[in-house]
Amino acid sequence: MMETSETKSDNRIEIKITIARATNMHGKKAGTVQSFLRMDINGTMVGESEKRTVDPAAQYIEYDFTHKFKCYNEALALNDILHKPVVVTLTELVPEKKKVEAKSIVLGEAVIDLMPLLQGVCSFTSTPTLHAVNGATEKVSTPPLVTKHPVLDVCVSASAPLLTEEQLASSNLMKVSLETLYSLPDTFNQGFGPTAPPYICTAIMEVPCTAEKDQLMLFSEGQLKAGGHREDNDRQRKRPHHALLSPGNQFLPDAFFHSQPIDQEDGELTGIEDCEFRNEAETMLNRVSWDIEMPCFLDADGVTRLRQKITESRYWPLEIMKSTLANEKSGAAPKGQTEEEPHVPSHGVAFIDMGRLLYPGVTHIRGAYTIQPYSSTLLLNKTRRNVSLLKEQLKPGSSKDRSGAGAASSAKPNAGKAKDGKGHVKGTGNQNGTDSNGSDHIPPDRKAYLDFRTYIIIEITLTNALIPKTSTEELAKRVKALIPPRPPSTGGPNKAEKAVLNFHKQVINVVKHILEQYEELFGTRLKLPNDCNREQMMAQLMGALNVSGRYFAFKEQIKPAVVKFVRDKMQQTDTFTEQQDLHEFVSKLYVDLVDETHVALNKIYSNGSEDDSPDEIHLTTSHLKHFAREAQLIGNYPLAVHYYKELVVRHPREPSYKFNWGNLYMETGDYIKAKMCFQDAVAVQQAHQPSLIMCGVLAAMFNDFEQAETFLERASSMEPLSLVAWTLLGLVQDSQNKCILAERAFLEAKSLLKGKEASNQSHNTEESDVDEENERQKDQEVESLPTSHSSNKKHSDTENGETVPSEPKEKVISKSIYTETLEFLLHNHALEMAEHALSKELNSDGNHSFHLACVQSLRAEYCSAIATLREALLRVEPVADMWALDGHCHYMCGSFPEAQGSYERSLDFPEQPTDTHLVLLRLGSIYLQEGKFEQAKMTYLLACERSPSCLTWLGLGISCYRLEELSLAEEALTEANHLNNQNAEVWAYLALICLRFDRQEEATLFYKYAIRFNLENISLHKEVKELQDQVQTRPLASCFEPHS
Repeated sequence: MMETSETKSDNRIEIKITIARATNMHGKKAGTVQSFLRMDINGTMVGESEKRTVDPAAQYIEYDFTHKFKCYNEALALNDILHKPVVVTLTELVPEKKKVEAKSIVLGEAVIDLMPLLQGVCSFTSTPTLHAVNGATEKVSTPPLVTKHPVLDVCVSASAPLLTEEQLASSNLMKVSLETLYSLPDTFNQGFGPTAPPYICTAIMEVPCTAEKDQLMLFSEGQLKAGGHREDNDRQRKRPHHALLSPGNQFLPDAFFHSQPIDQEDGELTGIEDCEFRNEAETMLNRVSWDIEMPCFLDADGVTRLRQKITESRYWPLEIMKSTLANEKSGAAPKGQTEEEPHVPSHGVAFIDMGRLLYPGVTHIRGAYTIQPYSSTLLLNKTRRNVSLLKEQLKPGSSKDRSGAGAASSAKPNAGKAKDGKGHVKGTGNQNGTDSNGSDHIPPDRKAYLDFRTYIIIEITLTNALIPKTSTEELAKRVKALIPPRPPSTGGPNKAEKAVLNFHKQVINVVKHILEQYEELFGTRLKLPNDCNREQMMAQLMGALNVSGRYFAFKEQIKPAVVKFVRDKMQQTDTFTEQQDLHEFVSKLYVDLVDETHVALNKIYSNGSEDDSPDEIHLTTSHLKHFAREAQLIGNYPLAVHYYKELVVRHPREPSYKFNWGNLYMETGDYIKAKMCFQDAVAVQQAHQPSLIMCGVLAAMFNDFEQAETFLERASSMEPLSLVAWTLLGLVQDSQNKCILAERAFLEAKSLLKGKEASNQSHNTEESDVDEENERQKDQEVESLPTSHSSNKKHSDTENGETVPSEPKEKVISKSIYTETLEFLLHNHALEMAEHALSKELNSDGNHSFHLACVQSLRAEYCSAIATLREALLRVEPVADMWALDGHCHYMCGSFPEAQGSYERSLDFPEQPTDTHLVLLRLGSIYLQEGKFEQAKMTYLLACERSPSCLTWLGLGISCYRLEELSLAEEALTEANHLNNQNAEVWAYLALICLRFDRQEEATLFYKYAIRFNLENISLHKEVKELQDQVQTRPLASCFEPHS
């Protein structure tokens, strides 16, 4: 494919190699040096320079030698540039006495690397080193005082770029490096010893280079090396053309191998159980070494075909054989070989997993791959191929049609041709999927690979990734296009705050006008007139306001402020269709307006002591978050929505509150509203990771997989790296049968989990060191005790060990990428995706009953969840969350005694349940139902200490009321009313206490509030009514009592 300059063609590019001079030169003998250069391409001489004479004191020779050749701009021709070495030989002419012709002595050889021309440059310079042809020459070639090696000054140029920018972007350069074969069978080790016949190992594989052509890569000259040491980490890579090069030129300049930890490799034998075996094999045992790097250029069609072939079959065969040097040099066929079915000695095959090259952004794979005994059945099943490349190479006449790109001294002479890639060459032997020796019989020389677990290390690199990795900026741009960011609000109050401020302003204005009317009627005196009480004054004032028309004007004046309050603060714009909903809203509006009126009045009469805040916050943000979560846990969704709305109104730029609000709608099954909440959170903060994940989950639920992948890829690309995001991305891709992409996502998730476990392990190690020190101190204290005491203690421990044998149980939660993802999905009530993750988890090792029960509970299959938990408790070591979940399931089924027992057990663990608050609330309610008021009091008191809320104080108040501790009950209920003044039961119990203290007016008012807030407890209604009747009839009954 590389033509000399004499051949004329218009569609070829001319390449010119110019050698200006050789520096640091020293001849064999003193005096002037006469020398010339000879250039060989792939072993064929293409030109010589003129003979030059120079004084050795100058130490350089000007040659100005130029050679030109033309090259086609196509993949096969460009591969020739890589595979056919350009060797320059420097020869010295030494005159001899009594002879006409001078003696020729080769001073050195250099290799000119033309690979930069395939990397987009049109010209470059280099200084290749001249290496001695053999060791003897090198010993005498350089004087002792000279340390610099002789080099050539070379300039390479092309008349035009071999590859345009478009071709350079779409093409690829693959480099395959074959390193070492380890854990050799005994038949390989027989090569040691003075009488043993020397042998070499040959490996072969093929890769596509164009749409129709494959390139064979033949690695020969694998040499047996003794063990006892590990291969050097920074050893130099070798060129594949050993037969054409001097020993010094066999090494690639500035190209070295770099090892990596076993667990970070891409191949096989990477587990913890394999480390000891590999360390021994790579340190102590003999091995076969190649250390050869072989390049292959792929054009755009070749890259496409490479992707297609990896997609069709990710495992590619690398065949290997052992042969003696005598057979290689003589070309004699091994004993038993026929033309139809050539015998391949020690024929093995390794299956290279090329699938990782389809991971986005991956350009490099390296790993160890086990050698399997070759059989055509195995080859067909694993790779969908049925032809052995080695057998094809060993057939007589095969060198005329096909050969390897990297042929060395053992390869056929006319190597370099590629084979047709439209279909594999049809073998003339057995094609029925079985080996010639029989499908059931494995020859001993092949079976030894399995017995010794032989493996080979190979590395493959690409200049460009087959699947480009989407940048973080591009992902952010895509998310921005799907959910435009919300611009930050300008300074000052928001709409809700403005509505409250406006209402305060109107109230203050109305109060001023009312004061004016009051002063017109009664003057400015503060004391009431003697002939008028407060009620009479109020009646006169209201009459005057009505007569003057001010009352109507005040109502019209404040009406717009109330409308804005309803629209902006309460966010109510829809018309009510149900009268009950309207009644509830009006009641809530009345309470809020009264509260804000009090705030406005306090501003008037505070004398400047209060700050001029737009909205006095009665509950802190932490209170609102806790109350919202509590209402969601107990199923009071309207109240939870109220609290989440309040949080969003107060903190419109905080995405976590919108995310929690979306979590509520996920639980209620309103996925449209949940999607709106999550997207609203992303609009506020484009990098809010949990909201991005849930946007991806919902997109997958709606079968919009493209959007789902966009959201999840964006979430997985952010710091901190999210194991959940990677796992969910893998699940989404797995559901679309994108197996390789899903595999890559799962590997990333496992890597994060491994790092997390390592961090936890180091933390636990530090804690264990502290515990050991404490134990040592305790042991010293025990040793100082009397002997009888310590012996009795040991004896009792022994007895306990004998009477109660302990059987080890599995851990309840075996951590994996799916368990952590399940916990996230279950917490956010994404049932459909949780079931998908659970199906993956069930296919892995370990006990998964707890997570299965969680999913069943989320599906409201409480009886099934109870059965699953019971089975799990027999097999695994229980934890608090297991018993808490068991209690919840029994509670929802109405089995309160069983729920009580489970709740009590969950609270006995040192590590409390995740939802301790809900456990305490439900356990306290069970105690109240069973009349165990003292236990209920203690339970609710514990809840008030840990996480106080209206419900915890209400439960404590009810318990104290039933225990006749009325003062304590009133204090607890007052605290509950302070946290939530719209709880009907709180008002009802306050009414009962007021009736017990004979405060009938307050009791009547509190009972009215209870009715206004829809008291649904019928028995409590009845109790208040009965107590009211008793209190009202008590004075009448005392009138008929007999007087003493």
